[in-house]
Amino acid sequence: MEHKAISIRPFIGAKNFNISRCFYRDLGFRETVLFPDMSLFTTEGLGFYLQDAYVADWIDNSMIFLEVKDVDRFWNELVALNLAAKYEGVKLTPIRQYDWGRECFLHDPSGILWHFGAFVK
Repeated sequence: MEHKAISIRPFIGAKNFNISRCFYRDLGFRETVLFPDMSLFTTEGLGFYLQDAYVADWIDNSMIFLEVKDVDRFWNELVALNLAAKYEGVKLTPIRQYDWGRECFLHDPSGILWHFGAFVK
């Protein structure tokens, strides 16, 4: 099967929809409100849907990997945003080195784990 994909957009939930909307805007995503309970967040042609829906097992097991060009620069920008002080439950984990590449981590206000990484070329 040949995929002629244009994009892939996961759906994620939020414990508190309005707080999560603010968080993702602060993280640098552009928001497009689609419905009162769902927004599309995009950056450089990539995106995800944020829903006003919270199912603990779903959220607790949600992870998203965003490949970035420069993990060091991205980490420094994340730290400068001071998101952990602004949003309850937000946690940053510094860059880790692996055989395949490097990544740092961010838990959003609902507990979704974001991986920001770069692969060894």
